[in-house]
Amino acid sequence: MSFAAASAPVADTVIHTPASGLQAGWVQWQAHDACRLRAYSARPEGPAPEGGWPVVLVVQEIFGVHEHIQDVARRLAHAGFLAVVPDLFGRLGDPAACQSYEEIRNGFIWPTPDTQVMADLDDAMQWAVAEGGNAQRVHLTGFCWGGRMAWLYAAHQPALASAVAWYGRLQGPTSDLQPEHPAQVVQRLQAPVLGLYGACDEGIPLAHVQTFQAALADAGSPSRVEVFDGAPHAFLADYRASYRAADAARGWQMMLSWMAAADQATSTT
Repeated sequence: MSFAAASAPVADTVIHTPASGLQAGWVQWQAHDACRLRAYSARPEGPAPEGGWPVVLVVQEIFGVHEHIQDVARRLAHAGFLAVVPDLFGRLGDPAACQSYEEIRNGFIWPTPDTQVMADLDDAMQWAVAEGGNAQRVHLTGFCWGGRMAWLYAAHQPALASAVAWYGRLQGPTSDLQPEHPAQVVQRLQAPVLGLYGACDEGIPLAHVQTFQAALADAGSPSRVEVFDGAPHAFLADYRASYRAADAARGWQMMLSWMAAADQATSTT
């Protein structure tokens, strides 16, 4: 698939979630390294409920915090969450200006250390809790590049209640800045993760997914992977030709149920 095909809108499928009834927009805070980090946030209007809103940290695709990812945050806010999407590439610019995958990889993905992403997500969690989020009900969901980060963050942050990884890479080449992949952190997961993967994803071979499923089972992990038959990569991305409405709807409900189950488990312990 060409870069243009992957990033160009598909007008008849694009979902536009209104901000009515929400407090939504861009916010900023000082990050761990003294940078001013911006984020898109959405939450229900009005005061926080008793105990605070459940929180979802949303981790972007390689294209950055664009309109589709902002729309995902508004959908979550309409479901009762305080959703926050930190601009994890913000120190380097805006990937929307890039003309190819190679330009994004070389200019944004490879130079962004995993440790920086983990720290930025920690900052986002702290911001959300300070804004009325419930520290016991913090979840994360990520897409593509962000899907890989979902697994890594579940191994990093013990306060995370659950995570949902949408078609994130499970294994591959490493570097000093990206020293390991989800396949290497199975034994260190500290929160249950639901992986949502397409059986026909050309970038994530089904064999990798099946090997990862077996590793989770061998570890006795509560995390699991759901494979969507016939689905390609980015099947939730309604602005792309890869969108599959039925799979997207099923995956979305699975995500909400996964987070609700984690919250229920927290409330009974």
